[in-house]
Amino acid sequence: MAQTKDQLFQRPLYVFDLPTEILSTITLRNAAEQSQEAASETAPLTTSELEEKVEPEDGGPIKATSCTLCGLQFPTVQEQRSHVRSDLHGYNLKQKIRGQKPVGEEEFEGLIGDLNESISGSDSSESDDEDDQNDGSKPKDSTLSALLKRQAKISNPEFEDFASKRPKRGAGKPPLFWFTSPTLPENTSLGIYRAIFSDVEQEEESHIVETIRNKQLAPVSLPKIKANAEGAAPADPAKIGPHYFLCMIGGGHFAAMVVSLAPKMGKKHTGIEERQATVLAHKTFHRYTTRRKQGGAQSSNDSSKGNAHSAGASIRRYNEAALMTEVRDLLKEWKTIIDTAELVFMRATGSANRRALLGPYEGQVLRNNDPRNRGFPFSTRRATQKELMRAFVELTRVKTSTIDEAALAALNAAPAATPEASTESTKPSKPPKLSKEEEAAILHTAQLTALIRRSKIPAILNYLSSNKLSSTFQFFPANHHTPTPLHLASSLNAGSVVLALLTKAKADPTVMSDDARTPFSLAGDRATRDAFRAARGELGESAWDWSLAGVPAPLSKSEVAERDQRDKIEKAEIDKQEAERRKAETERLRRESAQEEANKRDKRLGKGKSLGGQPEKTGAEKREEESRGLTPEARMRIERERRAKAAEDRMRGLRGN
Repeated sequence: MAQTKDQLFQRPLYVFDLPTEILSTITLRNAAEQSQEAASETAPLTTSELEEKVEPEDGGPIKATSCTLCGLQFPTVQEQRSHVRSDLHGYNLKQKIRGQKPVGEEEFEGLIGDLNESISGSDSSESDDEDDQNDGSKPKDSTLSALLKRQAKISNPEFEDFASKRPKRGAGKPPLFWFTSPTLPENTSLGIYRAIFSDVEQEEESHIVETIRNKQLAPVSLPKIKANAEGAAPADPAKIGPHYFLCMIGGGHFAAMVVSLAPKMGKKHTGIEERQATVLAHKTFHRYTTRRKQGGAQSSNDSSKGNAHSAGASIRRYNEAALMTEVRDLLKEWKTIIDTAELVFMRATGSANRRALLGPYEGQVLRNNDPRNRGFPFSTRRATQKELMRAFVELTRVKTSTIDEAALAALNAAPAATPEASTESTKPSKPPKLSKEEEAAILHTAQLTALIRRSKIPAILNYLSSNKLSSTFQFFPANHHTPTPLHLASSLNAGSVVLALLTKAKADPTVMSDDARTPFSLAGDRATRDAFRAARGELGESAWDWSLAGVPAPLSKSEVAERDQRDKIEKAEIDKQEAERRKAETERLRRESAQEEANKRDKRLGKGKSLGGQPEKTGAEKREEESRGLTPEARMRIERERRAKAAEDRMRGLRGN
């Protein structure tokens, strides 16, 4: 039965189960309309306009708070307050001060993609637990400062040639396909995320409508699937049809979920039928890995400042390793259903989190070059099962947008009334022009940084030599933490690069950063520190002031090899002793258990007399013999049993009298 225009929007539209009236008449909007729609979606809106654009989850009218600066709306005041403390809001404030346009959520995620994991508020919980939230003031400033510094070399028009050679993150097509249909109300469009289409389907935009029609799935009644205690997924994914795999990791939290794309029919308490998502498997982990009130993972702090020796730091390091093991074990258990998933959506900000999912490691399940991999094209919060379900609903729910064509025309015509005044008021100030030396320094910095991060030792030495650069070359723009190649290599724990820079490039280990730290003080593991000591032994005491550089006594390569071999032997010996101790303890417990069972059996059979003419032992002697060699716990248990038995005998005697 055909539905009216009002009836079509009585419930949220699901991408894989659209009404026939829309599916048969839907068409892709042309490029001009797509651009106009994208401009209207990203432009800052008033509160009243945002309330009109918010689509309620249950199809009914709701009222929302908003941020006119970022052009976002929020269903609760708590989420709006969390947004105000986020990096996105802080960055847009700085953009407004500089007279530039604010950026959207997806564009901002691309801008900070190469930076360390943000800790301000984007991953914060919806709870009010202050102990579980980070004080984002200082880290937020650091994140924004690093982002603005990285943008400095791109913002200059004279530097376009170099910037164009670097991959541009965040640039590209709009995140949504926009469609129209004569069955929709006037000026109403439907939006579907590009991310739910494969790369081939996205390239063939002319056939995207046909692709949507082919993706339609009828509601089914899937068998109820229960994950076991370890979160194991169903063994036969062929029976569950098309499905997505979603996972998030950050701040010590991990959540994963497998969701079927075929909707299932259910009824509300009012009796109205509705379509529901079917979760095939889900699992969450949490480990204490984040430094409370300071932000950032322990591994990030170790890489920047060296290993801390507190008890909390040791716990966090252990928990990071344990979380990585748990995540990889779960992915291995779910390998069959992950391999058959149509798309894989991941959020893993930070190198440690990406390494936990994408390795490389032996037997890895998720791979970085998998064409199914997708990021979430919207902001997400802490990794929980609830947040994963919200993300799945957001991905598969059709967006609606109503545009007032007359208002847009008036808005476009308004600047034309006073073109000169508008141009003068909106024209941003030009950044200062870079000199040729500064442009060359920016290029050298980018090249050397990339080579050091990949540990390309011959290429590093050849680049320094061919460009006649000093081994103490100062990066530009100035990096206050790692100003030279040796500082950077040491902070990355690249021991082989450190040794090559010291012995072959003659890098100066006494150069200090702006915070008065030598390259050796940035080393985060013993192998990197040994590289400094080996260089001291190879170059000699007269090469540099090694005490000023903070490098300990010299160490030859043979001594390093001998120490490593000695450590392996000691570890093997300790493991052997531990194995023997466990074996002896197991044997002792087995004998004690067998002796205890034999004593109980003898008591039941009444074998209390002595044999061979030997005098019968007293009760105290028997008890002492029974408890000989037992642990204190076993002795206490036997004593309790003896006293209980004596009490029972006394009670029986009283009843007999």
